[in-house]
Amino acid sequence: QVQLVESGGGLVQAGGSLRLSCVASRSISSFNAMGWYRQAPGKQRELVAAVTNSGSTNYADFVEGRSTCSRDNAKNTVYLQMNNLKPEDTAVYYCVAPGGSTWSWGQGTQVTVSS
Repeated sequence: QVQLVESGGGLVQAGGSLRLSCVASRSISSFNAMGWYRQAPGKQRELVAAVTNSGSTNYADFVEGRSTCSRDNAKNTVYLQMNNLKPEDTAVYYCVAPGGSTWSWGQGTQVTVSS
């Protein structure tokens, strides 16, 4: 397992941008894929984006074209750049390191988008 700490959330107006960061307690190079999930009040947790060691990315339809997921293995950090934010993007955003039967999750960072 690995400890993950997210940061970069906050309150932003619709149309604004945020860059979320996720710092791991150890090297993330052993995790082929790292990702971001989000959970809004009363809703299930859902995948937002993921990035592999080769730099391949996968995005949910609701952020496609508005977000960029990247990683810097030398800094043990994963990023999620979100642009043109919408009120429906309001949620707690979680970093995740999938590891077979054990997934490591961060504590989450709150993103609130006002209209």
